Amino acid sequence: MAFDFHSDKDRYFKMQLDNAEQYVLPFIQRHEFLDASMRILEIGCAEGGVLKAFLKMGCKGVGIELMESRLELAKIYLEEFLRTGSVELLCKNIYDVDVEKEFKDKFDLIILKDVIEHIPDQDKFLRTLRKFLNYNGKIFLGFPPWYMPFGGHQQICKSKIMSRMPYVHLLPGFIYKIILKIFGESDSIIKEMMDVKYTGIGIERFEYLCNKNHYHIALREFYLINPIYKYKFNLTPKVQIKLISYIPFLRNFFTTCAYYLIEKKEA
Repeated sequence: MAFDFHSDKDRYFKMQLDNAEQYVLPFIQRHEFLDASMRILEIGCAEGGVLKAFLKMGCKGVGIELMESRLELAKIYLEEFLRTGSVELLCKNIYDVDVEKEFKDKFDLIILKDVIEHIPDQDKFLRTLRKFLNYNGKIFLGFPPWYMPFGGHQQICKSKIMSRMPYVHLLPGFIYKIILKIFGESDSIIKEMMDVKYTGIGIERFEYLCNKNHYHIALREFYLINPIYKYKFNLTPKVQIKLISYIPFLRNFFTTCAYYLIEKKEA
């Protein structure tokens, strides 16, 4: 049974830290690209659980988060690293950051964990990230492909029926909105669900945008069962079947999580 991780922040933080240590770091290390000398930038760092996994390695980090309340919690959870100057936390929109003026150095690795599917203009966003990267810098992204059973983030719904209804987010927008209202979802939840509906991203579109913005896919992994489901639903993570992984579009419907490591190509 899933726990209410949105209200249990201590457990949510630990879940993000454990998931990063057990799955995200090993994924990146498969490319032999991770050591304690690196500068890390996490965009959408929330309470800092993922970022802490890198700080524990000895990396220096910067966390950027739009929600001030979440960043205040990050200051508590990452207090030891703030005290030693290992991390900096900013409440800012990434588009408002002047990397040349605000940071001494650019970044070796940018982390985007469950973030890109919430970004309105992903083309502009990926283009913008290039100026934050060092030469040979890379970006890690983990996201649920839009067409997967719960790609609309239904799990945040208050209605138990609605939160367990697969693929409902694929319905036309006006029908989807009516269903959300019928099941008693609040205006704020409905807005969030509709926002995700129009920003959710699939595998093919993501790879198209990578190519358009001159990124090379250094590594990728598709999951039939998302590693985070180990903590949310007590399910064993499972890598996607290789045959399914190679079938364009169809793979989106059965892949609950995609991990990517991308790097800049010459424009």
